[in-house]
Order: sequence, then C-alpha cells, then structure tokens
Amino acid sequence: MTNKEFANLFRELAKIMELHGENPFKIRSYQSAYINLRKLDKPVVEMDVKALSAIKGIGKAISSKIREVADTGKMETLEKYRAITPVGVREMLNISGFGPKKIRTIWKDLGVETIGELLYAVNENRLIELKGFGAKTQEDLKTKLAYLQLSKGQFLYARVEEEAKELKEQLFASFPDAIIEFTGAIRRRCTTLSDISILMAGVEPQLIAGFINGAILEGHTIKATSAKGYPVVIYTCKKEEWGSKQFRYTASTAFMDIFVKTFKGIDFKQIEAEKTIFEKVNIGYLPAELREESWGLQLAQSNNVPELIEAHQIKGVIHTHTTYSDGINTLEEMVDYASEQGYEYIGITDHSKAAFYAGGLKEDKVLEQMAAIDRLNEQQNKISILKGIESDILADGSLDYEDAILKQFDFIIASVHSNLRMDKEKATQRLIKAIENPYTSILGHPTGRLLLSRPGYPIDHQKIIDACAANQVAIELNANPLRLDMDWTWIPAALEKGVFISINPDAHSCKGIHDIHYGTLAARKGGLTEKQCLNALNVESFMEKVHKWS
Repeated sequence: MTNKEFANLFRELAKIMELHGENPFKIRSYQSAYINLRKLDKPVVEMDVKALSAIKGIGKAISSKIREVADTGKMETLEKYRAITPVGVREMLNISGFGPKKIRTIWKDLGVETIGELLYAVNENRLIELKGFGAKTQEDLKTKLAYLQLSKGQFLYARVEEEAKELKEQLFASFPDAIIEFTGAIRRRCTTLSDISILMAGVEPQLIAGFINGAILEGHTIKATSAKGYPVVIYTCKKEEWGSKQFRYTASTAFMDIFVKTFKGIDFKQIEAEKTIFEKVNIGYLPAELREESWGLQLAQSNNVPELIEAHQIKGVIHTHTTYSDGINTLEEMVDYASEQGYEYIGITDHSKAAFYAGGLKEDKVLEQMAAIDRLNEQQNKISILKGIESDILADGSLDYEDAILKQFDFIIASVHSNLRMDKEKATQRLIKAIENPYTSILGHPTGRLLLSRPGYPIDHQKIIDACAANQVAIELNANPLRLDMDWTWIPAALEKGVFISINPDAHSCKGIHDIHYGTLAARKGGLTEKQCLNALNVESFMEKVHKWS
C-alpha cells in the first residue's frame, strides 16, 4: 500500500466517527494522521511502530493501526464502524463539501440511506427545512449527486437526453450531407443507458474521429466522451446499407436473437431503408421502443402493432405537490402553469398526514386546501382543478385519514413511503388491502424503486395487477425519471387485464410537470396507447373512472 492509501483509511475513519458523534479529540488525531501520512517520502509500510511513533502527528495508537493494516490488510476499528454504517451512507462521505454532520442529519431525520434516496429527497425539496440546510445547499448537492451517478457507468435517460441532442446537432452542423440518427438503447428510449449511441452514414469515420476531441477510432466505430462526460459510440456505414445497420444496432440482443431465428436464411444486408426489412418479411413496422423483447416481434407478426401514446395526448396533470406539503410552488402557481401548458385539468395531491417528514396535511389543512381549490375553480374556467391526495399506505395496508375525510376527495393516489423492507408476501398483501379500499383510485409508484439506487420492495406484480383489475384501480407510471415506476415491462400484463395506466409527473414544482415527457417514453416501451392511458381521458371520463364513491 502507498502512503496515500494508508492516509485515506484514517480520513475515512475520522469521517465515519464524526458521523456517529464520537470523541472529537480522536477524530482530530485521525484527521492529522491523514495529512501527515500524505507528506511522508519514506513508505510507511517499511517502518516499524517505533519509527512511526517518532513522526510528528503520529502517536503510538495510530502507528499501531498502521502496522495492523500493513500486516493484516485491515484496521479493526475502521471495520467496526463500517459494519454499523449503511453502505450508501458511507458513499455519501465521499461527496465533496457534504460533511458528516449533514449526512448524519439526513440519515437520522429523513431515513435516507443511499445516494439515490438522497437525490430523490433533494428533488422533492425535503432538505430545505432541515437544520443546517437551505435552498443553495440543496441545489449544490443536486449538482454533486449528478456527478456521482455519472461515475457509475449507468445513466438515467433523462440526464443524457439533452446532451445527446446537442451532440447530434453539432454533428449535423459539421456534416450536413450525412445521415445521422440515434441508435441502440437511446433510440429504444431505455430508462437507463451506458452510452450515447449514434449511427452516421455518408462520411468517413476518420473525419468524424478528427471532429471529436479525444476520440478513438476502432475500424468503423468511434468511441469518445461527450462534453459532460458521457460515453459516446458512433457507428458508421454507407448510405446504401443504412437500413440494415440501423435495424441491427437499434435492437436489443434478445430481440435480435429471436428475429434472426424466426427469419433464418433471409439476407438483410445492403438495405437502404429500415422499413424495407419489415416489408421483406411481411410484418408490420415496429417502433424502436418495442424492439426489446420477443413480444414486440409477435405484435409485428400479427399486424397488431399499437399506435403508441404521445405526450401531447395527455390531458390531465395528475399527482402534483404544492407548498401545502413539500412542493416548491403554490397551489395557484401550479394551476396557472399547468393551464399555460395547455392541460385541461390538474389533480392536486399533496402528502397525507403520515408523511410528516414531507409536511403531510393534517385534517384541518386538507379542508383548508379544498376550500382554496373551490375558490380557484370559481375564479377561472381555463382548467379544472381536482381535489386529490397522495395517501400513505400504512403498514397494515389501510389508508391515511378516516372515511369522513377520504370521501371528500375527487380521487386518491395510494402510495407506500415507509416500511419498505417487508418480504414479498407481506408487501403484496399490504398493497392489495390498499387497492381493495373503496376510496383508492390509483396505485402510486408500486415498488418505490429509485433507478440506479434502490430496486424497490418485492411484490407479486401479477397479483397486484389482478387486484387492480378486480377493484377498478389504475396503476401509476410515476414519470419522475428517478422512478419510472411501474416498470414498463409490466404494462402489457396490466393492459391485458384492462387496467388503466396513469402517467403522473409527481411534480414538486411547476418545472416537474414536464416529467410527463419521460413517463410517456417509458409507457411507449410497454405498448401503452392513448385509449388505455387514464389521464389521456377528458376530465369527465377521468372522474367516472377514479371517483367510485358517492
């Protein structure tokens, strides 16, 4: 081990001890050891305890720990603290400018234990009210967290999209005669990506490589890094083979394997237009989003390819938060903004009282907000404002509030926010009980997952879908790009049972309403159509579906 590696162990020990509120004198000694060990020229691994103890700032206790690591590869004290600290909390200690005291606050007060949960808390505006935090601190942390996620090798589609479009525009500007389109996972609109894949035809790969700083040319493929650090792969081909290459690079491995087996022996080389490939085997053209699994090919073979939902077909903004709970914008601001964006109705769904950490509404606040919504509806007729709530599903599966309050809402989104570590059977039964509640209109983010961070609690998806079908409950596709929950792979099963899908932004600000875009992209991958999307209905039809009580 190098001196720097030894030093880093003491820095980690100092941070993790501060996180647990340990003796400040010991913490400072370990911080000093970190600084002093980095300054040494002689390798400490070659020094004995006596020689180490003679170094300024390195006493007998620290020198003994150095020898312990040199001899065994571990430091018992550090291992003890690692064992009692969640891995995600330890990862937070590596965030520059985000010290142990702040991490302890969000860990203990908010129950946040992973980087993804922290980013979600930031996006939901939950840190501002904590001691030692503010809007500036929260925004700075958001930037740093985005960088951390960048380093993991997988990226949210939403984080990559703008950068990818800018890169494509730059390529168009430099090579106006070329054909340039996205391909691979980004063309299929996958929720997470490992790179930005682009196919170019009509330009020599050497010219493209010369255009991008640091690009590496490997045959007909260019590998590079975008301005913000995302991996870029550019495939090149001749214009007369564009269709063949685009079809090949777009499809997932699973889809391509089944396609080749199904149409074995047919030559798909040197085809200029991609649609010609589908015509050649006499099947319907399949949108790129559906080229993931075998069922997509089955749709094309049966000439039953659906006309996929478009974002402009969404008529209602469902699942929004205001300053009544943990939103950034007021009720009036959210309503005005949704109206300006051309939506016909908006459902206000602040958190229920059990979500105290998010400013959940107690009964008096619920009634106060309902009165405010009534006044706004009377004052304007540009947009219909619906009275909703995101009701916590309690540990036993019941909804927050008594029936006397629940029956006053226009609709209710039932969501789990706590007790996420139940086993599959208990978690499933908990959701089913909530679904069977006569006041539940929509099941919110069914698994509670956070992409690239938290897989979500285990549930029996098919049982949940069956319960929703039996009780006329829609399922939310939470459009927040950190969630995109329900997962699109379960949409076909829901549609088969006649369950409506609601593409909800879970907006905690006016800007958050635009997340409907990402939800729509994910919904398309599951084959969702306008007809089967709950909030693509007009307000009267929407209310017929969600308001099941008199």
